[in-house]
This record gives sequence, structure tokens and C-alpha cells, in this order.
Amino acid sequence: MFITKSRLLLLSTMLCFGSQYAFAGPMGFKDSYMVMGDFNNNWREVFINYAVTPRDAFGVSGTYMRSDDESKTRTLEEITYTRLLQRWNLPHAQANLWLMAGVGALQGENERMGRDDTFNKTMITPGIQFDYETTRVYFQATHRLYRATDINHDYSSVRAGFSFYEADYDKTQPWLIVEARNMNGLSEKVEVTPMLRLINKSFFVEAGINNFGQPRFNFMYIF
Repeated sequence: MFITKSRLLLLSTMLCFGSQYAFAGPMGFKDSYMVMGDFNNNWREVFINYAVTPRDAFGVSGTYMRSDDESKTRTLEEITYTRLLQRWNLPHAQANLWLMAGVGALQGENERMGRDDTFNKTMITPGIQFDYETTRVYFQATHRLYRATDINHDYSSVRAGFSFYEADYDKTQPWLIVEARNMNGLSEKVEVTPMLRLINKSFFVEAGINNFGQPRFNFMYIF
């Protein structure tokens, strides 16, 4: 297969600094900060972490979760840890296996029979993520436990996508990303969202509308 000079430059940069630059793994390179946000009607999350080594990062996050019928709301503030368990540098691709974990304070509210039940609990959030990417295709699968006493809001997602055309590392590259996700105990449906992603160097933005007609916006920035 013929590989252009620009493709070699982009791929070598990705492999040297990590595919997070282009595809948003859950941490950046050593001594970098990563900020990410994910927003729609029922799920809003913001986190920031700092990579203390090429494989380890610590951070904080805040998450708002709401059930489809709006009868349950959850707010979680947690301390997080991310670990790169394994990286496979392939001839024209890269694959990664990540460990993600957190512990924090969960505030919840359940509407029942005209009254509100509120609670405060400690929640743990261990999880694992696998991703595979080239300069033209992308795949990611994530499963994360959201557990507290008598609460199970385990989260699963799968996303895949492709770029519309080849671009140099310092140019903006558009992608089509489609994600399917679900959170146990808050939704009985699978949310599917096609999104346009624009990547440029150390940041990306994503925007789309899910299968329930709700807008969604994501961003990532490494500095």
C-alpha cells in the first residue's frame, strides 16, 4: 500500500506522543493535562487529569446523570486514576488497553408517588477501555462500573468512525463517529448518536443528534 509523506508524518507523531492527540484516549503524554467534556440532556460530564508518567494520570471529574423519564437524577464528584495497561504499535495502526477508576461522592434523587427521596453515598467507578486507530479508521469499546450501596448504574459504550480524507498533522481533519451507549438503571434504551468530529493537533470537538432527537456536544483538549 502506498503511504504519503503526510501520512507518515501524522502516524509517526501519533505513535511518539500517543493517539490521544487525535483520538482522545483517557490521558495525554507525560506532564500534560487533558480536559474533556460530554454534554446532552441526560448525561453531562467534565474531567481533567494530569499525566504523572507516560502511563499514569490522576484527576478529578464531575458527572450529572438523569433517567429517560426524568424521575431519577444523580450527581457525582470523584477523584480518578487512569492507567495505560498495554499499547500495541502496529505497522500502520495503534491499539491501547486502558484501566480507569474513580471514587467519589454521589448525590441522588428519586421521584416517587409525589415525593422526592434524596440520598448521599460513596460511589466507585472501575472500568476498562480498548481502542484501535489508524489515520483513517477508529474503534473504541468501554465498560465501566458505577456502583454504590444498592445502586448499579454500569455504563457501556461502543464507537466507531472514519475520516473523510487524509490530512497533515497541523490541519483540521473531519471524521464521522457513531456511538451506541447505555447506563443501567437509568435507561432501558440504547442511545445511538452519529457525530461530526473535527480534530486539529491537540484538540477535537464533536457534535451530533441522537436517536431521541437530543443534541450532543463533546470536546477534548491536551495542554
